[in-house]
Amino acid sequence: MPTVLVIDDNPAVATALEVLFSLRDLRTLAADSPSAGLAILERERVDVVIQDMNFRADTTSGAEGVQLFKAIRARFPDQPVILLTAWTHLEAAVELVKAGAADYLAKPWDDTKLLATVENLLELAETKQELARRKSGDKARRSELSQRYDLRDVVYADPATERVIALACQVAKSEFPVLITGPNGAGKEKIAEIIQANSAVEDGPFVTLNCGAIPAELIEAELFGAEAGAYTGANKAREGKFEAADGGTLFLDEIGNLSLTGQMKLLRVLETGRFERLGSNKERQVKVRVISATNADLATMIRAGTFREDLFYRLNTIELRLPSLAERPEDIVPLATHFLGTSGKPLATDAREALRRHAWPGNVRELKNVIARAALLASGPAITAGDLGLPAPRPQVSGDDEPDRAAIEAALAKCGGVIAQAAAELGLSRQALYRRMDKLGIPRE
Repeated sequence: MPTVLVIDDNPAVATALEVLFSLRDLRTLAADSPSAGLAILERERVDVVIQDMNFRADTTSGAEGVQLFKAIRARFPDQPVILLTAWTHLEAAVELVKAGAADYLAKPWDDTKLLATVENLLELAETKQELARRKSGDKARRSELSQRYDLRDVVYADPATERVIALACQVAKSEFPVLITGPNGAGKEKIAEIIQANSAVEDGPFVTLNCGAIPAELIEAELFGAEAGAYTGANKAREGKFEAADGGTLFLDEIGNLSLTGQMKLLRVLETGRFERLGSNKERQVKVRVISATNADLATMIRAGTFREDLFYRLNTIELRLPSLAERPEDIVPLATHFLGTSGKPLATDAREALRRHAWPGNVRELKNVIARAALLASGPAITAGDLGLPAPRPQVSGDDEPDRAAIEAALAKCGGVIAQAAAELGLSRQALYRRMDKLGIPRE
C-alpha cells in the first residue's frame, strides 16, 4: 500500500489527511517535528512527504520548512515532497519548488487538488521504478552478452541494438549466409565483425569489399580474381576476395551494386564453393562464410529485374535488420562519448539534449563527424549545443496545427518510414506522431 508521511506540528492536520487518504487506500504516517519526520524516513518506505513550513507557534517565516526540505533532499534526493504553506511564506515555497519540491498547497488546502497531486506523484514514482528496473535488466543482459561473446568493443545501450547484437551472436556459429540490412552509416560492418568474431572460422581471415565503391566492370575481378590480360590494365594475375577469404569470412557491403553477371557467379560460389578467375577456365575451390549488407530495397530491385531472386533467397537465409540511429536513441550519447575518447572534453547537458533531439539522417557516421568537429572547435571546458552545429529543431506542432494524413504520409515517405525522422520533419515527438497516426488510422508499419 502506498505510504504518505505528514510532517506537521498540528495533530488535526495529520488526522484530516489520514481520513482523506484512507478513502483512496493510502497509508498515512504522522510526525509532529522535523526530527521525527526524518527518523521515520530513515526506517520506513515512504512514497510521498507532505510537510508544513512552520513548526513553532511563534514563527511564520517558513525557515524551519526550508531547513526540513533541504535535509530531506540531502538524505533522500529522490523523495517527492509537497509543501503546505500559508500565504505569509509563499515565496519561500516557490523557491523550494524551483529547488525540486513537487508542489505547494496553501492552507486550508483543496482536498481534490491535494489528492490529484499525491496520486500523480505516486504514478510518476511507479513509472520511475519500472524504468529503473528495466534499465537494470537491460544492463544485466548487456553484461551477460559481453561475457558470453566477443562483441568487438561495440558501443550501445538501446534495446533495439541489443536485439540485433544478440541475434548476430546466436547465428554466428552457423555456416549460413547472413544479410544485414539498414541505412548507410548505421554500423552494419560492426555487426559483421561480431558475427565473424563468434563464428566457427573466427581465426580465419576477415575480408571486406564495398561493392558500391568499385566500378561495375571491376567488381567481378575484385571478387574472383583475374589472370594477366583479362582486362585492360591487368598486367599480372591477381587473386580475388574469395581466395583471400578462404577459411574465413567475406563481408560484401552494398551487395545491391553487384552486376547481374557478378550475381550469377556469386550464387554459384555460395552453392558450390567453386569459381574461375576472369580470363581463366581453371576452377578453384574455397570455403568462405559470406556476410552481405545493403541499404537498398532488394525486393523492389527483384521486381525491376536488377537483382536475382534466387540470389536474394540464398543471401538472406538469416536476415538482420539494423535500425537507424534515430530508431535507437539510447545509443546516441554513449556513442558520442565514445567518439570523444578519454582525453576529450565532456558533453554539456544542453549538448546531450541537442544530440537526442537531432534526427541523424546520416546515422552513426554523421554523429562521429559532428563530434569530431565539435571537439576541434569547442573553446570552452565542455562541448555545448552551440559547438555541435546542429540545426535548431522545428517548433512543436499542437492544437489545430496538427499535421493531416497527407502531411504525415508525405513525411513518412520522405524519411523511408523512419518514425523518429518523420517526427522531426513534422515538429512532433515520436509519441505525438504515433498518437496522431493512430487517430488518423495510419498503420505504424
